Amino acid sequence: MDLYHIFNRGVEKKDIVNDDDDRMRFVRSLYLFNDVNPAPNSISQLKQCNELRKRECLVHIHAWCLMNNHYHLLLSPTNDDTTTISKFMKKLGMGYAKFFNEKYGRSGHLWQGKFKRVHVENDSQLIYIPYYIHLNPLDYTMPKWRIGGINDTMQAFENLKRYRWSSYNDYQNIPNFVSVINKSFLQGFLGNVSTQNKQIKNIISVDNQQHTISSNGLEN
Repeated sequence: MDLYHIFNRGVEKKDIVNDDDDRMRFVRSLYLFNDVNPAPNSISQLKQCNELRKRECLVHIHAWCLMNNHYHLLLSPTNDDTTTISKFMKKLGMGYAKFFNEKYGRSGHLWQGKFKRVHVENDSQLIYIPYYIHLNPLDYTMPKWRIGGINDTMQAFENLKRYRWSSYNDYQNIPNFVSVINKSFLQGFLGNVSTQNKQIKNIISVDNQQHTISSNGLEN
C-alpha cells in the first residue's frame, strides 16, 4: 500500500479557518469530496448534500489534523492508481477555497502553492507520522512537545482530547468524525489506546531522534 503524508498551508501563512463553521466545512469537505462523482459546485449545493449518500471513495483517509493556517493528511489510494490522490486533493483544495472566498468576499489564492506530499517509505515513518499529525494541536498550548520538553503529559492528553479538529479522538476510541477516516489499516500499526499513549509520552517527554524528520519542511 502506498501511503502519503499530505500537507499545505495558507498563502503567506495566513489562516485558512476563522471559526468553527469554517472548520466544520473543511471536515465535511474531507468526506464529500472523497468521491469519484462530481463535487458540489456551490456553497448551497454543499449544504444540501446528504453525507450518508453512497460514495465511491478516491482515497483512504487514515489520519488528519486541521490547524488554523495549515492541515495534515495521511492518505492512500483506494486502488493501485495513485493519481486518485491528486484528484482528491484538487477537489478538496478548489472546493474549500471556493467556499472560503465566497463566505468572506475575497479573491485570489487561498493556498501557498500546490499541496506537498511525502511518500511513507518504511514502518518507522508509518508509525511516527500519525503521531506527528495528531500532536500538532499541542503547538497552541505546549509547543515544547516538538523537542520532547513536556513534563505534564496528563495535561497534554487532556489538551489533545479537547481539540476535536483531528482524528486523534477517533483513534482513542472517542467517536468524533468517524465517517471521514478509515481506521482499519492504521489501527494495526498503532495498537490499542494504551500502546498509543505510551508512544505519545515517549515522543513528547523525551528527546527523540524522530523529531529530526517530523515536520517534513512545513513550519507554522
